[in-house]
Amino acid sequence: MSDDPNTGPGPWHAGERELQARIGAAERMADLGSRVIRRFLLDQHRAFYAQLPFIVAGSVDAEGDAWATLLCGQPGFLAAPTDDALHMRLPPDNGDPARSGMLAGDPVGLLGIELHTRRRNRLNGRLAALGEDQMAVAVEESFGNCPQYIQLRDYAFVRDPQQVSTGAVETAATLDAEARRTITAADTFFVASYADPDKGVRRVDVSHRGGKAGFVRVDADATLTIPDFAGNKFFSTLGNILTNGKAGLVFASFETGDLLQLSGDAELVHDASKVATFEGAERFWRFRTRRMVRRRDALPLRWVMREDGWSPKALATGDWETAAASASMQPAPRP
Repeated sequence: MSDDPNTGPGPWHAGERELQARIGAAERMADLGSRVIRRFLLDQHRAFYAQLPFIVAGSVDAEGDAWATLLCGQPGFLAAPTDDALHMRLPPDNGDPARSGMLAGDPVGLLGIELHTRRRNRLNGRLAALGEDQMAVAVEESFGNCPQYIQLRDYAFVRDPQQVSTGAVETAATLDAEARRTITAADTFFVASYADPDKGVRRVDVSHRGGKAGFVRVDADATLTIPDFAGNKFFSTLGNILTNGKAGLVFASFETGDLLQLSGDAELVHDASKVATFEGAERFWRFRTRRMVRRRDALPLRWVMREDGWSPKALATGDWETAAASASMQPAPRP
């Protein structure tokens, strides 16, 4: 691993490097990573975080389970007073399982994303307490992401984000019927993952996933199968999954403010025949829920899809019905 002062401990850990090597991109990504992954925020990113009404966060609880969540506030609840730190005012905690892994000293993954512009920036680091409801994140990794697969949505606040939600908090060990409907209707979710690479320094990451509505399949045994589309070849999420097989997913209802948070086990799927039948997929991964938390009205924000809001990249991808039909027309293997 590199000791370049601009990249920190990295830029890539063993799981990321292995997946990059599988597609013949290891040498190119080694050079790219040392240039684009920084231990500081560019001025444009410092300004970007200050204008956001929410941020996506990934954390790891005491049991080693990954969780993803959305933290909201009026623009200005995030601030970067220096280029190596991001300060954030935490909203009230209404049963958010991710918050147990967001204490002073804990590693955290953050994703700043504007659904109404498709801009996004990833920031991974470590937390320090600033006050009763404020934390500082020491920047360990910062890098931009392309706008692919993000649907354009405009937002509005429906209440003060510092007001405690009175919505119910429901927990379960697996998916119920409502959770299945939420997942199969979604065109967007966020995934948290982590690795304990060289020198034992834990790195947490959280990222966006988007596609056509229904791009996540839920099987009868409650296993989620998710296509992985062409991206930046960083393999931050899949490299972490390859390393430790843990992930946390969050599905937000943009209409009601409900959050569905899942934590469980993930694995990569190596099946060339499946990839060939799903347009745009380069591989698949599976996720099995061990813990489910549904928080009603958790978000003070609501989003509305624009008329022209669908990502062209998402619309160019396949769907499970077409993939199943295509697979059924494939010639049977020879005995």
